[in-house]
Amino acid sequence: MGLTDASSGGGVGGRSADAAVLRREAEPTHCAPPMPARISAGEQRLIEDQQLLGEIAEVVGGPFHVLFPERVAVNVTAFQAAFLAAGVDGFVYFGKKANKAACVARACAENAAGIDVASTGELIAALAQGVRGEDLMVTGPAKSDELLWLAARHRALIAIDAIDELDRLAELGLPARILLRVLPGGSTSRFGLDPVELEQAVQTVAADGPITLSGFSFHLSGYDAMARAEQAVALVGHCLRARADGHPADTISIGGGFGVDYLDADAWARFQDNLSESWFHADPPTGGYYPYHFPVPGADMLTAVLTHNDLAGLLRDNGIRLGVEPGRALLDQAGSSVFRVQGVKTRTAQGEPYDILTVDGTSLSLSEQWFASEYLPDPVLWPPRSGHPTPTCVGATTCLESDLLSRRRIPLPRRARVGDLLIYPNTAGYQMDSNESPFHELPLPPKVVLRADGDRLRWNLDAR
Repeated sequence: MGLTDASSGGGVGGRSADAAVLRREAEPTHCAPPMPARISAGEQRLIEDQQLLGEIAEVVGGPFHVLFPERVAVNVTAFQAAFLAAGVDGFVYFGKKANKAACVARACAENAAGIDVASTGELIAALAQGVRGEDLMVTGPAKSDELLWLAARHRALIAIDAIDELDRLAELGLPARILLRVLPGGSTSRFGLDPVELEQAVQTVAADGPITLSGFSFHLSGYDAMARAEQAVALVGHCLRARADGHPADTISIGGGFGVDYLDADAWARFQDNLSESWFHADPPTGGYYPYHFPVPGADMLTAVLTHNDLAGLLRDNGIRLGVEPGRALLDQAGSSVFRVQGVKTRTAQGEPYDILTVDGTSLSLSEQWFASEYLPDPVLWPPRSGHPTPTCVGATTCLESDLLSRRRIPLPRRARVGDLLIYPNTAGYQMDSNESPFHELPLPPKVVLRADGDRLRWNLDAR
C-alpha cells in the first residue's frame, strides 16, 4: 500500500451503526465529543507501524513534524486534472507560506507546479528545489528592491500591489512580467489597487516597454467559490480592456482559499450544535473556528469556480490562463505533528476526573491555537493499547498558562503515559511552522520526510 491512497474513514450498515451507538454511550460526559481526523493511508500506515514512530522520536529527541511529499504530488495533480477536465489553460502555484519544507517545494518542481513566494528567502528556497523562475509568482505588499530585482532577473511573475512598487520596479530597468493586484469592490483589505490606482498603473506600463502587463490578480478572504468566479469575470474584463491598449494581458490569478475537509459532517455538526464551555480546561477560544468540514474542498472547489456561470468557457474563448495559489489544499493529509508526553496530572471538572498532559513541544507548533482558536481534529495516542476513554487536555512545555495544544478535554481512548506520543494529524497546512518560535531557547521541531519503499517506510530529515 502506497502513501497516496486516501482512507474513507467510517463504515456503513447496521453493525457499524450499532458500534457507533455503543461508543457514544461509553463516552465521558464532561468532555468534548470525539472528532477523529480524516487520515490518509500514509498516515495510517505510520500509526500502525509498531516501531517507526518510536525510533524517530528516540533519534530526534523532541517533537517533530512528519511530511509525505507523495501526497503533495497527488493534491497538485488533482488541481491540474480539474483544469484539464474544464479545458482551461491553468497553472498551480503553491502558497509557500503554508509550509517551509524543502520536500514540498521539490514535490512542486517534480510535478509541474509553481510556487507563490513573498520574500527573497522564499524565492531562493524555491529555486534551490528546482522550481524555475518563470514558474514563480511573487506576491506580498511593499516588496523590497532586492526581491523585485531578484524576481525580475529570474523572469518570475510579479503581482504589483501599489503604484510606488511599480515605480521602483521600473527604476531597475530590467525586463519584468507583472500582474496588477485588484482590490475587490467593497473590500476593506489593505492590499491591492483601487479603481483609480488600477487605471493609473495600466497607463504607466508602456505597451512597448521592458515591463510586460501579463494580466491581473486578486485575493479574497474566506472560501466562497461563487465570489471567486464572479471576481474572475471582472478580471477578464480588465484583460480585454488592457489588450485594447496593446498589452498581452493573457493571465489572471484568483489566489488561494481552497478549503480542506478535516472532519466528517457528523463530527463537525455535533461539535457546532452542542458547543459548551464545560468541554474546556480553561476559557474556550474566542476567535471562531476554521470550517473543519468542507463539503466541496480543494480541487473540487476549483471545479465549482470554473463551472459557475461557465467561467471556463469565458477563459477559453478569450485565451486567458488562470492561475491559482492554494496553500493548505495542496498539503491536505500531507503531514502530521508528533509530541512526546512528559507529564500527566489529574484534575476534576463537574466532580469528574480528567487528565492534563504536558508534552515536549509548544503550541507555537500548532498555530491555530495562537489565533484565539483551536485545532479541532483529535490527536492520536500512540502506541495503541487497551484502556478506557479518558477526558484529556494537552498543555505544552513553556511557563505560559495559555500554552495549550488542546484546551478542550478530548476523549482519548485510554489514559496517556509518560513516553507516549501524541500525533496531531493533517497539520502540514499552516499549523506546523507558521508560528514556530525558539521560545525558552527550545529548538524548532525538525521535519521528517517519509516515503514508501516497497513494504516499508523510509525516512530522512528535510533538507531545510
